Amino acid sequence: MTTTQVESFGVPWESQYGYVQAVRHGDTIYLSGQLGHVGEELIAPAPLDAAGEVTDFSVMAEQMRQTYANAAELLSRFGAGLANVVEEVLYVLDIPAAFEAAGPVRKAAYGREDPQVASTLVGISRLALPGQVIEVKFIAKV
Repeated sequence: MTTTQVESFGVPWESQYGYVQAVRHGDTIYLSGQLGHVGEELIAPAPLDAAGEVTDFSVMAEQMRQTYANAAELLSRFGAGLANVVEEVLYVLDIPAAFEAAGPVRKAAYGREDPQVASTLVGISRLALPGQVIEVKFIAKV
């Protein structure tokens, strides 16, 4: 029989949308899209214009660092870490800003110059929270 374990942060959007942050099924851990928040507070929210569009993407690295920290926190609850990640998908509002930030931030998060993870970078038009510029989905094996 395969064991399933779930983990959440207890933030309001989990119950509003109806999901958990992470699910372990057998030897695989699936993390829902992670973002750069501490509790209910988005870290380094990007400035918005009157229409709610982001006007400056310079906060990308700061949000990205917290996103990886949140993923590491969730994985630790399963006795795993970022070293167990086999795939990630980065959803970003600005590809050039993400590409510039991703190398240094990802290398630091994974603790190596050549992170051993399959990675996809996808540009999108909108994310869940105002001021959010990145969200990352992870799959890990234990």
